Amino acid sequence: MAHLDFTTDIQYLKGVGPKRGEVLAAHGIDTVGKLLFYFPRKYIDRSEVDEISSLRENDYKTVVGKVLGKGLLRGGKTRLEVILGDDTGHLSLMWFAGYRYFEKQFKKGDELAVTGTVTYFQGYQMLHPEFEFIGGDADEQIHTGRIVPVYPLTAELNKVGLTSRSIRKLIKTALDAVGGNVEEYLPPEIIEAEKLTGLSEAIYEMHYPSETEAAEAARHRLAFDELLHLQFLLQSRKHKFKQKEKLHACKQPGKMFTTILDQLPFKLTPGQKKSLDHIIDDMVSKRPMNRLLQGDVGSGKTVVAILAAILAVENGGQAAIMVPTEILAEQHYKNWKEPLAKAGISSGLLIGSIKAKGKRETIAALASGEINIIFGTHAIISKTVEFSDLRLVVIDEQHRFGVMQRSKLAEKGDQPDRLVMTATPIPRTLALTLYGDLDVSTIPDMPPGRQPVKTVWRFSSVLGDIYKYIDGEIEKGNQAFVIFPLVEKSEKLDLKAAEEGYKELTEKIMPHRKIGLVHGRIKADKRDATIEQFHDRKLDVLVATTVIEVGIDIPNAGILIIQHAERFGLSQLHQMRGRVGRGSRRGLAVAIAYHPVSDIGRRRMEYFASTTDGFKIAEADLELRGPGEFFGIRQHGLPEFRIANPVTDQEILIRAREWAEKLYKEHTRDAEKTRFLLNHTAVFSNLQADLIDVA
Repeated sequence: MAHLDFTTDIQYLKGVGPKRGEVLAAHGIDTVGKLLFYFPRKYIDRSEVDEISSLRENDYKTVVGKVLGKGLLRGGKTRLEVILGDDTGHLSLMWFAGYRYFEKQFKKGDELAVTGTVTYFQGYQMLHPEFEFIGGDADEQIHTGRIVPVYPLTAELNKVGLTSRSIRKLIKTALDAVGGNVEEYLPPEIIEAEKLTGLSEAIYEMHYPSETEAAEAARHRLAFDELLHLQFLLQSRKHKFKQKEKLHACKQPGKMFTTILDQLPFKLTPGQKKSLDHIIDDMVSKRPMNRLLQGDVGSGKTVVAILAAILAVENGGQAAIMVPTEILAEQHYKNWKEPLAKAGISSGLLIGSIKAKGKRETIAALASGEINIIFGTHAIISKTVEFSDLRLVVIDEQHRFGVMQRSKLAEKGDQPDRLVMTATPIPRTLALTLYGDLDVSTIPDMPPGRQPVKTVWRFSSVLGDIYKYIDGEIEKGNQAFVIFPLVEKSEKLDLKAAEEGYKELTEKIMPHRKIGLVHGRIKADKRDATIEQFHDRKLDVLVATTVIEVGIDIPNAGILIIQHAERFGLSQLHQMRGRVGRGSRRGLAVAIAYHPVSDIGRRRMEYFASTTDGFKIAEADLELRGPGEFFGIRQHGLPEFRIANPVTDQEILIRAREWAEKLYKEHTRDAEKTRFLLNHTAVFSNLQADLIDVA
């Protein structure tokens, strides 16, 4: 074999070649060194595999066996059955969703490791288990009789024959060639103080652990490195931002601000007052504000943001409030247009669905300074939009915007104050990870009189009874939301869709009730008219997709039905729950689940029904789904961790942050001394790229 080192192009590693090399490079693995940092997503301990004959109902186990046969079962719901066998017995593996896709994955004789919960129906079975093709070469010690690594895969990798099994072979080849030449980059004092495994040993043990404890020690070391690198970059970013100076610091609130505050039809909660005080202090400062305002659904963040915008206007500037949906932008504009006008403040609306003439007029009014506060979606960051003097940028539900979108809005002013908000409460460790460069304010309390929403979850078999109950509540003057996950029925996912659900409700279940339908494909004017009718109690039921997740405020709507609730994340379920119980009567949320429900799905349903505390929901959601999926989809700017997990690695994160603060102080005095932290980007390039984009 030709001489290899960490920088060798991946195609020259034995077993790769140009075609596979191109696919690996597209996945960020373009050198031999980067392959060594392509770590397993889990392990299968093949030295202690459970026998199929030992399985019992409700066991959560991993078993290894061969495919004995497969077939589609008709009648009721079509599903795929795969029979897995070992020397002691056989087990049925069942797929209801995506069965045609999975049918193509297996052939007789394949050796699989499968993981899942054992159920019983005419024999033991696993529903939608995790599976891994192992291969049956018993003499290959990297695959059998040991703790076996299982690597993350994609369809593109599979197409060129890069299965978890073949990746194990490639990594073994790379380790044999260059694994002993890994250069240690952490200072000895950190390794000693934190009792860390050496880098070379950690890499080897991550791929081929000699025992479980060795694998965990290796993971601990690399998680520390990853979090240290991230925290160092956050320290750098925070320091750079603090060096900036804005041209126009605000004065303390004056008559305009206090008049509007005094005329609010409610008193601010202690949490709102404290957060507002933080924001005022920031806006009065010569340094630009860079603050995160978080609070549960309905805690009153928008009011605080509006008051901050008024302070900016009172000091001669403009404010922009960017939100993720047109519905929310329109609602904010309608709610605040008149109260602001009474105080002499002009406001405007800028969203994609406004006609060209209206857009041109609004853009011209912004450029001239005629509009003081603009409400809008990403339409605000269009190239044609200019401000006369943008002093405050507010981004609501900020995780829904990419980092470049957030930056573009701030760039429309000269070092404007920045306030980002989220109604998805963020656990402290994730806040340190994502927003280590931001100051954080939290509104922990709710407005007086707000009652917790009663929440239950049920299987779809009782849906008829639930609709009867709703009908009775409508008779008493209540209104209801019915939420579906899709607009149209998808054969692939087999989910009931909003269009189909609306038709069923209007024609069969409640033909005597007035029912409306809204979703993202309905034109904005028609959608707005339907929501207005629902708000004015001219409709009894509103069927919708998750367009109502954020922003619709219907005080009289007291009931929420969430169809296929098992498909949603906990935080998304909680967001939807926030649409009811906003008036005087107590709200009811019913999550409807459809079989089969996975273990995680069941745990999610049970947790959703057990608490209305958004921070507890966020902690549980983060734990169940991981940081990468915390907000429902991977968001731009959210670090994609290779090793670390902010939930389980809280202590490591805190220690890494302490070292990062110390190292950054040293770095500012002697940059060369800590240059290593910025040079090993081959290991954590994803994190650095994300942070450079945001900086």
